[in-house]
Amino acid sequence: MIDLSVKLGPLAMKNPITTASGTFGFGLEFASMVDLGRLGAIVVKGTTLEPREGNPVPRMAETPGGMLNSIGLQNPGVDAFIRDYLPPLRAIDTPIIVNISGNTVEEYGELAAKLDQADGVAALEVNVSCPNVKHGGIQFGTMPESAAEVTRAVRAGTKKPVIVKLSPNVTDIVVMAEAVADAGADAVALINTLLGMAIDVKKRRPVLANCFGGLSGPAVKPVALRMIYQVHRAVKIPILGMGGVMNSTDALEMIMAGATAVAVGTANFCNPTATMEIIDGLQDFCRREGVRSMEELIGAAH
Repeated sequence: MIDLSVKLGPLAMKNPITTASGTFGFGLEFASMVDLGRLGAIVVKGTTLEPREGNPVPRMAETPGGMLNSIGLQNPGVDAFIRDYLPPLRAIDTPIIVNISGNTVEEYGELAAKLDQADGVAALEVNVSCPNVKHGGIQFGTMPESAAEVTRAVRAGTKKPVIVKLSPNVTDIVVMAEAVADAGADAVALINTLLGMAIDVKKRRPVLANCFGGLSGPAVKPVALRMIYQVHRAVKIPILGMGGVMNSTDALEMIMAGATAVAVGTANFCNPTATMEIIDGLQDFCRREGVRSMEELIGAAH
């Protein structure tokens, strides 16, 4: 028997594979193509206190090694999520992780408190790659003090597991991980997208209406692996790894670098069944290599 189960802090998962926020909708959109009950968890799209229309189009662009996006957190708001989307998600035998974003520390705390009372929410993933409107628009995730402040606010608002999603657009990812761990995070997720852009040479203008966007896909995997490896050596809380995972080999690399669980993102756009294939691939690898438990592989490259 092969035991694929893992524990991402207090969150128990039947296997280490989940979905990256913003790439899997609210999960239900993939129900006709994916057995949602086989996933280790489902991370729903970014949720904010109030509804958001998102950024102007075009807001997605393909790149040679992945894609750029500048969606702008389009979503119906937390109340609509709880009312309309959460009830059918409760019927799935898979933990539901809600990704939250805010403009102020207070908004993060209010979101956490609302979702703490929502039946069916297993954990919160805190997106700190958002501008702090009270301090000149500097992203919470680029300063350890700001990221820690958000983490403390979320921690105070909920008893559910708190996973803080870190931005790679920083000088030292370890400092950021240590800051949120000390502030009460149960786990860290890394990496979020790298900041990039594309230019239409015929129009002589940026492709994205917002000029810049988040780069994801295979191009960012080496950066993600390096950061996961560094953080695993520095902090004791578990890591949810992500960034360019297209197949089971990619997932295994992240696990061996130190990730307890792995989120699949951009791959869902070009291969909607990628998560199922990756879970099958993990089982096949364990069978071939005589691995009985995923615990044997976490951090094995150290």
